[in-house]
Amino acid sequence: MALIVSKNLSVGYDGVPIVSDINFSVERGDYLAIVGENGAGKTTVMKTVLGLNRAISGEIVFGDGLKKNEIGYLPQQTAVQKDFPASVFEVVISGCLSKTGLRPFYNKAEKRLADEMMEELGIADLKKRPYRELSGGQQQRVLLSRALLSTREILLLDEPVAGLDPLVTAEMYGIIENLNKKGTAIIMITHDLSSALKYANKILYIGSETFFGTKEEFKVSPVGRRFMITGEKENG
Repeated sequence: MALIVSKNLSVGYDGVPIVSDINFSVERGDYLAIVGENGAGKTTVMKTVLGLNRAISGEIVFGDGLKKNEIGYLPQQTAVQKDFPASVFEVVISGCLSKTGLRPFYNKAEKRLADEMMEELGIADLKKRPYRELSGGQQQRVLLSRALLSTREILLLDEPVAGLDPLVTAEMYGIIENLNKKGTAIIMITHDLSSALKYANKILYIGSETFFGTKEEFKVSPVGRRFMITGEKENG
């Protein structure tokens, strides 16, 4: 059974839909890229999946044992978040908050898991550094480590390489690809169509019309062809 299934989902605010009839599914090990027009509702769809927004109609169904609090989330960073006054370790281990329940402290196992996650993502040497003093790429690794402490099942990433230079962007895509190869399902909002088509196995397009299917199906679909031509013109 799929981890997440969207059935005829309509999302928006104050009862007014931004986009309607969104249908997609995410299986274990999938890499779903969400692409489309600016302001079309991509982030709103993701927040609805997370339960941060209420669906106007339709539903999100969780399966294969997945619980809503077992979804790792890496949102777009705001200026305030980038200046967060905490150490790297404090930010990373806060990913365990959903597991602590009523405990007012982190146990040894959670602290060890945070250390292991920082080691895996190459930021162990930054453990005691203030988060606000890190580069954009280092901050994204910290936030990714935090998200992974919630789960290794599925990650939702909203523009994870926004504002990063080309070298750091390539490194971040490599980290995400490696996590996916190890079995973590990925849902990623991106404006980078070329990378979406390189790494993802499924595409969800949201715009004046919608599309969901494999990236091969997207490439030959009418909406995919139009979007790829538009992207080439914008980058040309």
